[in-house]
Amino acid sequence: MQIVIQAAQFFLALSILVIVHEFGHYLFARLFGIRVEKFYLFFNPWFSLFKIKRGDTEYGMGWLPLGGYVKISGMIDESMDKDQMKQPPKPYEFRSRPSWQRLLVMVGGVFFNIILAALIYVMMLFSIGEEYLPVKNLEYGIEAQKLGQELGLHSGDHILALNGQEPEDWSSMMQGFFRGEITELKVKRNDSVFHIDVPEAFFGEIIAARGQDFIDIRFPFIVTGFLDDSPAKEAGVKEGDHIKGIGDEETWSFQQFAKKVVDYAGKETTLTVQRNGETLNLDVRIPEEGRVGAYVKDPRELFVTETRDYSLLNSIPAGVSKAYTTTRDYFRDLGLLFRPEVSARDSLGGFITIGGIFSPSWDWVHFWTMTAFLSIILAVMNILPIPALDGGHVIFLLYEIIAGRKPPEKFMEYAQMVGMLLLLTLILLVNLNDVLRLFQ
Repeated sequence: MQIVIQAAQFFLALSILVIVHEFGHYLFARLFGIRVEKFYLFFNPWFSLFKIKRGDTEYGMGWLPLGGYVKISGMIDESMDKDQMKQPPKPYEFRSRPSWQRLLVMVGGVFFNIILAALIYVMMLFSIGEEYLPVKNLEYGIEAQKLGQELGLHSGDHILALNGQEPEDWSSMMQGFFRGEITELKVKRNDSVFHIDVPEAFFGEIIAARGQDFIDIRFPFIVTGFLDDSPAKEAGVKEGDHIKGIGDEETWSFQQFAKKVVDYAGKETTLTVQRNGETLNLDVRIPEEGRVGAYVKDPRELFVTETRDYSLLNSIPAGVSKAYTTTRDYFRDLGLLFRPEVSARDSLGGFITIGGIFSPSWDWVHFWTMTAFLSIILAVMNILPIPALDGGHVIFLLYEIIAGRKPPEKFMEYAQMVGMLLLLTLILLVNLNDVLRLFQ
């Protein structure tokens, strides 16, 4: 059922994004008197799920959910209508319009995707504000994993400052690490305060690890329930207990316990439990899968979050700013793919990866957050200078504006075919990558 809910959210978001993107092209084309022959949600090779004609335009829905399209008269696009291009230009065709109008038609889809993201952010900031977890509210400090320990951090450390400034929220702090913007840490450990310099090479290590094995929010393993046939329950663990050790090893945090318990798979050992101030040692047998069958208390219940509230007047510039910074940051993140430490195969994903970012239960706040982010991704990817994408057409138009002449139509046709082949190959590869990850 969870997969069905995630799939439904994914296809709803995809439909909204495609319709908005194609409407951007459509609106500018109609504004300049250019005929739009087709407006389709999803592609329709061989047949359409439905179609209806109004005026000069056929509106429809295809069966292949790889995007959508508008077929604009007199334009070399994915329809590859060569017969139309052999005819003399007509006044209502794309190729008959001035280059600046054609440029606006091509960027219209990207422009509308950015507008959609900004509108969603404005709506969300005004209606629910912006909830965040301040770093200062991490009562138990951080959980230092392999890369964090190599940097000199310990589990339980409290980060007081980044580059000389107090970090405001956890999410922004982590983004700073992942983008290589942090060069110095101020850390409190027990009663000591000291500084840690972040070497330049450390950024490459984080990127190579895809952000894993660095630091996490530290929280205790407080039991809130049990699975059927739970070894922990059979051993005498009760709801509200804090499991803080296994065998003769201390595992105060949930992360430490999850890492250590697999070492005891199939073995008899003891669990160290704290209950009402009393420490108990309970005999337990850990099953082969290395689990104790106990639910951990949701970390969101352990920490005090804060919310930035916005009036309608304040939410508009804040939403626009959020759309701008998200777009800027995504461009930066794309650049990370070209670093030698990054494996393109591990970094790219298809429909399964995208669908997996949606909540397994229907959560409208999460849905609209992800839809806004995907709208920005769609805008950024479409503006890349690749033939068959909007950015490819923009490059050809900029050449025309600068050189004073259009690229040869034959060249445009071949470039479109090569671009479409590259895109289809990429789509196949990233989705094959998803399938291989499932088997792995």
